[in-house]
Amino acid sequence: MTRLDNGLRIITEAMPHVRSVSVGVWISTGSRRESADLNGISHFIEHMLFKGTTRRSAEDIARSVDSIGGNLDAFTAKELVCFNTKVLDQHLSQAFDVLADLVLHPLFRDEDIEKEKGVILEEIKMEADSPDYLVHEIFSANFWKDHPLGKPILGTRETVKRFDRGMIHSYYASMYGPGNMIVTAAGNLTHVGLVDLVRQHFESLPPGQPLPPDNVPSTHARIALRNKKALEQVHMCLGVPSYPLPHEQRFACYVLNTLLGGGMSSRLFQNIRERQGLAYAVFSELSPYRDTGCLSIYAGTSLESAPKVVESITKEFRQLKEQPIGDEELRRAKDHLKGSLMLSLESTASRMSNLARQEMYFGHFFSLDALVENIEAVTAEDVQRIARTFFDAKQIALTVLGNLENFKIGREDLVC
Repeated sequence: MTRLDNGLRIITEAMPHVRSVSVGVWISTGSRRESADLNGISHFIEHMLFKGTTRRSAEDIARSVDSIGGNLDAFTAKELVCFNTKVLDQHLSQAFDVLADLVLHPLFRDEDIEKEKGVILEEIKMEADSPDYLVHEIFSANFWKDHPLGKPILGTRETVKRFDRGMIHSYYASMYGPGNMIVTAAGNLTHVGLVDLVRQHFESLPPGQPLPPDNVPSTHARIALRNKKALEQVHMCLGVPSYPLPHEQRFACYVLNTLLGGGMSSRLFQNIRERQGLAYAVFSELSPYRDTGCLSIYAGTSLESAPKVVESITKEFRQLKEQPIGDEELRRAKDHLKGSLMLSLESTASRMSNLARQEMYFGHFFSLDALVENIEAVTAEDVQRIARTFFDAKQIALTVLGNLENFKIGREDLVC
């Protein structure tokens, strides 16, 4: 790792056995940094950076990496934005020139802004037509009520329509400073070589102002029933608070999530789908953030089966609280986690991403061996303690979406 005088951090991992390089520019912002009237602006700026720079048109940007067989991509999350490229090692300087150009020299032309509004409004409609996406959005809005974490990354039709060049440029200038950026790369490269490339483009940037601290959210255990008559299925999202990403108990949370609903051998999949045949899709997922977290369960089922599915989930919660998990199940969950982790880190892109996330959340790099050791150290008592801490009817939030007719569910149905 190298830190430039203006605060920009550069982190690399050499993988001499491959021929590719993945490099990313990461910005420590995201939808949780946005005020209510700016909801969706981080995602909007991510789109706008591909619309042309002082040196390249939108077509030039697309062609420049396509023509060398690489790929250029970007994404916005709740707590970060990333622009990245993956190319053959021999094309690294060419690809990085494009990446740095689009991040540092966007034009934000009025006509491009108006066109992109149309594109993003269609993206919002497309997501609203996807019930499994929609039920998660409604759940988040209720779970983190009145906090930016509960707002959609894409923004809303109303906020997107109001964006103008002044708002976009002002937000970009406040967030895209070197003290708020990390450049990470993994693959067949040298650290010195990448630092030289980054210096050429980023060294002259002024440091900028540090960002204010995040507003810590509180969680809300709300029950929300949303009627949507066009749906054939009832989609439900049930969740409880969990520990933040940097918490020392995070590995026990991952083990708990894995054995509860993290794969085909998990308790929820085996019980709700295989034994009872109540759902095609059922799974749990962990969403940890800087200072909060959520463990949620999704299921798609029929209106008639919905109460039975909720009952089955709360029964699994009760069992995890009352009975320590057996050695064999604990071993399966740990091996599943370790296997997933190792397989996920086989590509240059995932290694590049891992470097950035570890720096952003921990300011420290954990080796694969250290991560495996931490997973191995989790005990059945650790898992049971987390279950007892969070699996409580008073903390359970539930969102149900579908053609609900006379469907009713109350707090008494969530007792575990």
